[in-house]
Amino acid sequence: MDLSNLRPADGSKHSDNFRRGRGHGSGNGKTAGKGHKGQKARSGAPRIGFEGGQMPLYRRIPKRGFKNRNTLEIVAINVSRLEVFENGDTVDIESLLEKGVISNPKDGVKLLGNGEITKKLTVKVSAFSATAKEKIEAAGGSIEVE
Repeated sequence: MDLSNLRPADGSKHSDNFRRGRGHGSGNGKTAGKGHKGQKARSGAPRIGFEGGQMPLYRRIPKRGFKNRNTLEIVAINVSRLEVFENGDTVDIESLLEKGVISNPKDGVKLLGNGEITKKLTVKVSAFSATAKEKIEAAGGSIEVE
């Protein structure tokens, strides 16, 4: 037994694509599976989460914080990760993906100055820290902001 072989017991799941209210012979006639009378048996039954007029749970629980819809998710990499490139290469987001330095660029890539770089590279990414810029230029490389 493993997770890939799990399935519900025979007879425990029912298809939901049958027609209700089509007479006794259909197996789902008369009340069409809604029981007898009551609010949920009638048309216009309350929406999901309605608690009979009591303040619903999702409104009773305090909401905290603020979610900025304009936030950008920037991937940060260090200068030391650029050692996988050859001397004189051009480093951009596509080449970083090819070499496996990043897996998902999201909204951009920022280069940070942690570590050392010994190769002369032309780097084109979204943003640079001041120390990353210094180290790349000290190694003889150049930077461009995309």
